[in-house]
Amino acid sequence: MSDKCRLSSRRDILKCAAASVMSIYRMPYLVPNSALGAGAPSNRINIGCIGTGNMGFTDLQGLMHQDDTRIVAVCDVNRGSHGYKTATQFRGREPARKLVNDYYAKKQRSGLYSDCDAYNDFRELLARNDIDAVSVTTPDHWHAIPTIMAARAGKHIYCQKPLSLTIAEGRMMVEAVRRHGVILQTGSQHRSKETMRFACELVCNGRIGRVKRALTSLGQHGLRFDIDTWEPTPVPEGFDYDLWLGPAPLVPHHPSRCFYTFRFVQDYSGGETTNTGAHKFDIVQWGLGTERTGPIEIEDLGSEFPKTGLFDTVSRIHFRARYANGVELICTPGGVSGAARFEGTEGSVHVDWNSMRTDPESLATTVIGPNEIHLYESHDHKRNFLDCIKSGRDPITPVEVGHRSASVCHLANIAMKLGRKLHWDPDEEHFVGDDRANRLLSKPLRAPWHV
Repeated sequence: MSDKCRLSSRRDILKCAAASVMSIYRMPYLVPNSALGAGAPSNRINIGCIGTGNMGFTDLQGLMHQDDTRIVAVCDVNRGSHGYKTATQFRGREPARKLVNDYYAKKQRSGLYSDCDAYNDFRELLARNDIDAVSVTTPDHWHAIPTIMAARAGKHIYCQKPLSLTIAEGRMMVEAVRRHGVILQTGSQHRSKETMRFACELVCNGRIGRVKRALTSLGQHGLRFDIDTWEPTPVPEGFDYDLWLGPAPLVPHHPSRCFYTFRFVQDYSGGETTNTGAHKFDIVQWGLGTERTGPIEIEDLGSEFPKTGLFDTVSRIHFRARYANGVELICTPGGVSGAARFEGTEGSVHVDWNSMRTDPESLATTVIGPNEIHLYESHDHKRNFLDCIKSGRDPITPVEVGHRSASVCHLANIAMKLGRKLHWDPDEEHFVGDDRANRLLSKPLRAPWHV
């Protein structure tokens, strides 16, 4: 993939803006001068936030409340509106800018602050050479392009899960991050919970014997609702719908395409498989020790898709994956709470989001010895990201790991869409002898967007 910028559609304003600042960021894993240079208080890291919707506000606040950061810019195609995950949420670039300015104003002696800029177009934010890192908290179809452009511009990246919309995009994101020597933290924040780490350490260290399978469940999200018939609606004032669509197909506007329910349209996301599934499969891969590879076989077990309506992602998720060592991952439409249940020849570990159950119960109080496997320890996902910017160490969920966890989601969706068993080569990242399945590893991008 060429370093040359080929993603700009507003050539007179932004032609190769990101590429133009690359020369000052060539050395891998160095903190830019704006973070560590003379006069920078507390080794400050300047951050720009791309996407200020539901989760975007959460990520913005998590980064803003660190002592060594400063949010200097926010970006969103929506100026500001209600209608995100809940009807009462008021989100968008102007609410985000106000949030940032109000927060810093309280910390200033004067009680005044207005230095956070707001952009409609993320490329303008990336063109700024005073920004050290960005958060990418956009719909899934807008993860790859900003991430790749940010990497080219030498900016570190906190990218929400699932890392990618397709396996092909995920691989390009890995290559861009590594080529340009930046830090990427995937927003799989459950890894930074002690309970999750300890449960996976029990499995990795053989406390349940030889692992036979990992079980998990995915249902329809509680906020999901089907729209059997729908009519195009006018684009709201202050909402750049064409830029929101970006590389996705040009289709008429409807509010349920956007904001939270984008997750249930295949052009923008992968349904609950990539929503909650990205978290659950990430923990499964961590516990199985397969976080940098993937299954060799994946099979539909009777999933279901909507036959009509706006939402077209899988509605009944049921599949099985098998790894090279024979261990299976089985995902059912219901029955397993929390993240996952690991079953072995000598016991089991069931890890919920904030608790754990073991069989035998004594496993819960066992101690992992100094010569056993100790997994990466983090107690704050965003703090880990910032510390790694300074140290050059990989974060707890680096780009390869985020890519492989997302790949399990994408593989499952492809198998369920085709309704059959597929054979996967995790090293070459392609299906074995299956052209039809391989065509689903990527999606065409609407011009002028390219990677």
